[in-house]
Amino acid sequence: MAMKIRLARGGSKKRPFYRIVAADSRMPRDGRFIEKLGTYNPLLPKDSEERVKMNVERIRHWLDLGAKPTDRVARFLEAAGVLEKKERNNPKKGEMHAKTRERLEEKAARAAAAAEAAAAPADEPAEESAE
Repeated sequence: MAMKIRLARGGSKKRPFYRIVAADSRMPRDGRFIEKLGTYNPLLPKDSEERVKMNVERIRHWLDLGAKPTDRVARFLEAAGVLEKKERNNPKKGEMHAKTRERLEEKAARAAAAAEAAAAPADEPAEESAE
């Protein structure tokens, strides 16, 4: 039986609330679980202590039995100091998408054309007055 420590969604529409549970990986996300290990309320501010509550002792017990935390739960556990921080690799972080890059290039070209158009009429009267 493959055990997972994962989030089970509760709450109403557009008002999510999650239970951190130990469950068999074959069970549905919000379905049968073995033990409730904590809660996560994403609607609360990030610095609120009520946002993530965990029974760390029971989580350690399940990890010792071989339960695997999901990515999101693993991040909670890293923040709580239960797991050591894992190095994540995201080489494309901060890179612009191709469409955004094209849009910026078009905008720069339009700005350059507008600057040239604004500079050209200003130069012509100056040349005429010099004659």
